Amino acid sequence: MSNVKKAILIIEDDKVIATIEKDFLEASGFDAVIEHDGIKGQELALTGNFSLVILDLMLPGKDGITICRDIREKIDIPIIMVSAKMEDTDKIKGLGFGADDYIVKPFSQTELVARVKSHIARYERLTQKQAQSQSSGLGEIDFGWLQINNSTHRVYVNDVETPLNPKEYELLYFLASNPETVFSKETLYDRVWGEDMYGDIKTVKVHISRLREKIEKNPAEPTRIETVWGAGYRLLR
Repeated sequence: MSNVKKAILIIEDDKVIATIEKDFLEASGFDAVIEHDGIKGQELALTGNFSLVILDLMLPGKDGITICRDIREKIDIPIIMVSAKMEDTDKIKGLGFGADDYIVKPFSQTELVARVKSHIARYERLTQKQAQSQSSGLGEIDFGWLQINNSTHRVYVNDVETPLNPKEYELLYFLASNPETVFSKETLYDRVWGEDMYGDIKTVKVHISRLREKIEKNPAEPTRIETVWGAGYRLLR
């Protein structure tokens, strides 16, 4: 078993908060690196040397949402966004641009460490499944209007490649693997985010909305991902 510690990048302009996060993470067996500037933080994140990024929303140089979006366009890495703002619009923006989770200041450092461990574990499980899928050649879905190649993680809607962030992909693949089946928000949260995940179940609704924007002709009147009132969601063939 490897004794190499997993490295966490903390992009946070509040030096006191960043130091506390670093101390708790290192006490929990991680290596932690702090960057206070948004632009420099993004450059560090894109080196690929980190297992997870803790990303503040408001930063000098470049804001957290833009950084999150730019990271997602280039590499696949768990991102936890942090903010002092509690408005749902901030949460939706953060998750919509690819954040895996969202935590509002002030928060328990033990909760932050638990979320970090959970997201890294989920990511490692997903990576292992991807490797197994690539070796077996299984997991491709073709509904005519929708094609999903699970070996390459590419999605095509009406023969046009449609980029999805990792959570959007996982959610779509799960629904497409079980077409016509209704799943509650709780079940989707458990299956996609993991039963040991800490977070807000509203995340499911946010990601469903983002998927509809990308795969529906008219997201306001969806015909592919159907809402079954009082029950949940299902994907139609």
